[in-house]
Amino acid sequence: MAGLSGPWSALPRSLATELRKEQPTIAAEIIGEIRRQVPEFSRPLAGKFGAGIQHGVETALAEFTDLIEGARPENPARLRVYRALGRGELAEGRSLDALQAAYRLGARVAWRRYARAARRVGLGTEQLVVLAEAIFAHIDELAAASVQGYVRAQADKAGTLGRSRSQLIGLLERGARRPDLEAAATLADWPLPWDLCAVALAPDEPPPGPPRPTEPRRRGLPDLVLAELDGPEPFMIVPEPSLYLRDGQVRALLEQRRAVVGPVVPPEQAGDSLRWARALRARLEARHPEGWKEPVDCERRLADLLLLADPVLVRLISARRLRALEGLTPKQRHRLGETLLAWLQTNRGSAPDVAACLGIHPQTARQRLHQLQRLFGPALGDADARFELEIALRGRTSPP
Repeated sequence: MAGLSGPWSALPRSLATELRKEQPTIAAEIIGEIRRQVPEFSRPLAGKFGAGIQHGVETALAEFTDLIEGARPENPARLRVYRALGRGELAEGRSLDALQAAYRLGARVAWRRYARAARRVGLGTEQLVVLAEAIFAHIDELAAASVQGYVRAQADKAGTLGRSRSQLIGLLERGARRPDLEAAATLADWPLPWDLCAVALAPDEPPPGPPRPTEPRRRGLPDLVLAELDGPEPFMIVPEPSLYLRDGQVRALLEQRRAVVGPVVPPEQAGDSLRWARALRARLEARHPEGWKEPVDCERRLADLLLLADPVLVRLISARRLRALEGLTPKQRHRLGETLLAWLQTNRGSAPDVAACLGIHPQTARQRLHQLQRLFGPALGDADARFELEIALRGRTSPP
């Protein structure tokens, strides 16, 4: 904060009386010039917007004459009006450029008018230079207060927005009703999409070596992709999946964190999409602890999700329907199991069809199919039995 030792202290205190006579008309002239030359302020100065500008100009002029008289108020809140102007610019959705231009323009108008008044009372050239320096030093302090108000308002908005988005993420994770989501999305400045998907991720693993400085977790992610990247079960909520799943930073995170992408659903089913993605990811982790690079898409694994809904029942069906394979070696069980599944998935195809599916010779496929016929017999001709056999065989295999 500039003090009493500023350039104004070198000016005669009697000048303040002369300058104070000019204040009412100078204020009107400054506001008129600002409206004419700064497009953002060209609209009528009405309501809180107009009152703020009017009050700011009048207060700045009054304070300047007080400085020359040596009567500087030491009230810490005296710059509040200029901080409020900075906050107002953020609320209007503007940068500080327009307000800074208004400050500079106001200083030029004030200097022009004050210089004429100073010559009337006999100030010399050197004192006019001091007067100019005092005017611009005063404006610099006011502009700095507006910058401070703008920055503080940005921080407040970011904090409020962050809390609102955290609340929205929690509602999506739990599967809230659409009206609740719409209200929360409005507060979070997040356009509620037609559809979205949830993505289950692996917990972050710190790199080997000494700890590195903490970096923002969301660095590089699109603003509309919601993410909860800490904790034991991190995840993302991705709106417009056909667009945002192709984003480079999103793709990089999916590959780094062994991702499973849940089915695309309406926003009110985000919790279901996340639940399914987490279930499939848990199964993959159990069967592939070494990890995988390419993200797994649940859209291509809906049948696996169905099997995961009741694994105990799947094991029961498997034990009953695959009992015929129990007397074989593990290698034989595997070969005949994959052959039977290929036959079922090719709609009870021929030996060449099964061979093409498995990449084996048709004669080998034919021999295995004969062996399966001997082992399973009438069950292969029963639609319900074939359905349960496919469930049992699918339950034994892992998604890629």
